[in-house]
Amino acid sequence: MPRKKNITTKEFTNQMTGIRLSKHEAICAERMKTLFKAIDEMRTEIKQLRTDVSKGKGAINLLIILGGLAGVLLGFFKWDG
Repeated sequence: MPRKKNITTKEFTNQMTGIRLSKHEAICAERMKTLFKAIDEMRTEIKQLRTDVSKGKGAINLLIILGGLAGVLLGFFKWDG
């Protein structure tokens, strides 16, 4: 049976610190992955909102133009007669 190697306290501390650091880095990597995924989803939602707002602005502009034309026609026929 092989004999166990006795390690010093310093060596043991260095080993445990390395294990804790690698675990911490793995947790941080998972968090960053989740954050990047959430940011990408937000970007796509923002792009979609921008297109919706642009469509809404176009519809409002069209309604304003049609209302203006209706006002002009109504005024023309009302004061003409």
